[in-house]
Amino acid sequence: MAAEAAGSDLIQVVALLAAGVVAVPIFKRMGLGSILGYLAAGVVIGPFGLGVFSESGAILHVAELGVVMFLFIIGLEMQPSRLWGLRREIFGLGALQVGVCAVLLTGVGMAGGFPIAQSFVAGAGFVLTSTAIVMQLLEERGEIAAPKGQRIVSILLLEDLAIVPLLALIAFLAPGGAGTSLSERLTEVGIGIAAIIGLVVAGRYLLNPFFRILADARAREVMTAAALLVVLGSALAMQLSGLSMAMGAFLAGVLLSESTFRHQLEADIEPFRGILLGLFFLAVGMSLDLHVVAANWKLIAVYVVAYMVMKAFGIYIVARILKSGHREALERAVFMAQGGEFAFVLYSAAAAVGIIDGQANATLTAIVIISMVLTPLAIIALRYFTPRDEQSLDGVEVADGLTGSVLVIGFGRFGQIASQPLLLRGIDVSIIDNDVEMIQAAADFGFKVYYGDGTRLDILHAAGAGRARAVLICVDKPDAAIRIAELVKAEFPLLTVLARAFDRGTALQLIRTGVEYQLRETFESALVFGGSTLAALGVDPEDVAETIEDVRRRDTARFETQLAEGIRSGQRFLKGNIGTPIPTPLSTPRRPGKALNEETAGVLHKSESAD
Repeated sequence: MAAEAAGSDLIQVVALLAAGVVAVPIFKRMGLGSILGYLAAGVVIGPFGLGVFSESGAILHVAELGVVMFLFIIGLEMQPSRLWGLRREIFGLGALQVGVCAVLLTGVGMAGGFPIAQSFVAGAGFVLTSTAIVMQLLEERGEIAAPKGQRIVSILLLEDLAIVPLLALIAFLAPGGAGTSLSERLTEVGIGIAAIIGLVVAGRYLLNPFFRILADARAREVMTAAALLVVLGSALAMQLSGLSMAMGAFLAGVLLSESTFRHQLEADIEPFRGILLGLFFLAVGMSLDLHVVAANWKLIAVYVVAYMVMKAFGIYIVARILKSGHREALERAVFMAQGGEFAFVLYSAAAAVGIIDGQANATLTAIVIISMVLTPLAIIALRYFTPRDEQSLDGVEVADGLTGSVLVIGFGRFGQIASQPLLLRGIDVSIIDNDVEMIQAAADFGFKVYYGDGTRLDILHAAGAGRARAVLICVDKPDAAIRIAELVKAEFPLLTVLARAFDRGTALQLIRTGVEYQLRETFESALVFGGSTLAALGVDPEDVAETIEDVRRRDTARFETQLAEGIRSGQRFLKGNIGTPIPTPLSTPRRPGKALNEETAGVLHKSESAD
């Protein structure tokens, strides 16, 4: 019997892994994202699909640890000073959005004929956005650290805090709940505050010495276990005090963000986070009760649309009131229009005290899950149906009638340095770039940069390419550099063109367009770096210089061979660290060899005669 039970458990584990491995690549290939893939896979293998799992609740509880670990890693990226800088967004923007959306969604429930207590519970649960979905979407888009991403993170943190007063309100709204004394409610709040203070104190004074002791033991597996202990222990402490597990993990991450063990902790937690977060989305998909959806599909369809539209409207209005741009407000509204995992907690608590019954709990849970499923699709629709933001040129001059002796196209980190020798010699330099933010930042450092796209021929004329003595192509995109070189050499064939090359392939293409000079952007710095390494190892400075010069000669020979025969040619000029050794000198000898005795001289003479 034990063997049969173990075999059944193994089948379920294999089914979970197979569902994710199969579904996610398919959905990503279709452009639908990994989240939707996990959710769809969960529906298929869940109790209302193929029935591989009969109880999804247990899996969901375990999988919530993925969200916990995700918040811990986000906390590691956010130092206390940075978190303090977001206090206005957390308690201002976050509180305003939660309050406005709660009122609007309560109104939706009352408009449908439901009592005010039930309407409030249903609406308040839907207000709590899915931290897992939104954070995953922000991570995939690389926007967590961006200002608009930080504002969304601030709102999510406030929503995590809001679960405490909302649970207290449910106890108050419950039949007979008004009998709960004020002192009992104040005690609950005090416990939550004490738990936060205790975690902060422990993180400030205990965690670093704790990890230092473990590091001295030099046992990698113990460090991994300790990282998990810190994350799960913090989450448990917050849960026992009535706060959310995610909040505890986030605070632990923030407290360790300035620790010397930060990167080690992140590396230890990352594998668990990824697997458990995928498992969480699978479990959410399994939790979708298709029988409830089929029996109440009209009601669910109406409220999914009504709740998502009304919540998105509230989010958009709050964002615009607080001076966010139209595009950012619209994106935030679509990103956060769904309900979240904390709604399950709130609805379960409301069902336990009799505010809603079991049928209403199942229906509301289905509404939240369907909204989570629709979110990735809504983001795809937003991408297709909204035009790209046009850059505002306020305070930026467009290139027109420039007369500089040298035209610099692209003023990033490369162009800024390349322009310095020219400016120090008093040469009249005109600079254009198509990044408005960079142009505005350059002005603060005393540079006049004009707005212009160097891949357009009319802009090149307006920027004075026809009157310049030389053009410096310093853009960082290979395709753009080649396009600019082709335009300049076709329109101004006598103009000297010097170009920055991204890599060897780009350099070869630039040579074929006719540029007078090209330089791979990392070549010179890599040579200096390698030479400095030899010097640090004690090699004589003269030998270092000769070795570096030999590398230059080899690279030039290889480049010329590739120019004539193709990018795959010239391998013989490379010095590799594997394969059969080639009996050639490491560097060219400084003087020709000579025989040290008459016998050797005779052998060499015969060899030369035979040649």
